[in-house]
Amino acid sequence: MKTALRIFLFAVIFLFNSVFAENDVPYLTGRVTDNAQILSQETCRLLAESLKAHENRTGNQIAILTVPSLEGENIEDYAVRVFDEWKLGQKGKDNGLLIVIAPNDRRMRIEVGYGLEGTLTDGTAGQIIHTIMTPKFRNGDYNGGVTAGVKAVIAVLEGGQLPQTENTDSFKAEEPVMPVKQRILIGAFVFSIIGIFTVIGIVTPGIGWFLYVFLIPFWAMFPIAIIGTTGALICLITYLILFPVLKLFLRKSKWYKKVQKDLKTKGSASIGGFRFTSGGSGSSWSSGSSGFSGGGGFSGGGGASGSW
Repeated sequence: MKTALRIFLFAVIFLFNSVFAENDVPYLTGRVTDNAQILSQETCRLLAESLKAHENRTGNQIAILTVPSLEGENIEDYAVRVFDEWKLGQKGKDNGLLIVIAPNDRRMRIEVGYGLEGTLTDGTAGQIIHTIMTPKFRNGDYNGGVTAGVKAVIAVLEGGQLPQTENTDSFKAEEPVMPVKQRILIGAFVFSIIGIFTVIGIVTPGIGWFLYVFLIPFWAMFPIAIIGTTGALICLITYLILFPVLKLFLRKSKWYKKVQKDLKTKGSASIGGFRFTSGGSGSSWSSGSSGFSGGGGFSGGGGASGSW
């Protein structure tokens, strides 16, 4: 009985440690620690030489770590743990920098020591990730992405400016960096609200054209935090074209003409559970037994973190 109890307790402890234990911090074996094995030996050698030369010139200590997965841990927390345990940078100067890449999670981060934050700001680090490293990672070119990212980091630390790049995917610099789950939830909320008003504008005579103009800034700005600048621009262009096309198409239908006639003769019309009343040069609307309310937007993300 005691033996069975001991086995049970050992099993519980093992399960607890498996679930709640933090991802281990690897030993610092060199300037490039490629535990995920995504870099070639030649790339590791060249990166190590480049980082060593930069340290000799400036005293800044830069390290690269790749791990297969973060095991569910937030990359920001993991990068801080690695940075603190490795003690990157000179004491008193805090001039260390860590690049962490987790390919299975498609996450990466540039963790900057306090002493370098004035030169390599969070915004600049994020720009390096999204404009230089991310496009190459998406194409499976980890060697090229890490090499280009390191060159950009060194260029900023030694010259204060990002080098000119030939990246033709420039809009990706402003893509959202918030986690995918947050984007899905916030996107469902935002697009449902402005989507409902868009549908009301399309199917409603009179006030519909007012809503068309009124919703333009909402379609232009709200999607940026969710699907990025390029996605927001596509949404806006689609809205500007489809709204009038659909509205003009519906004007020819019997249903639309009946609603228009009811507004003129009866002063009100019912559309999808909403009752619209005419007044002055346009029309107004109100809900009957059903109703809804809208809210504001949300901004989030991780400064110098990114995904691909």
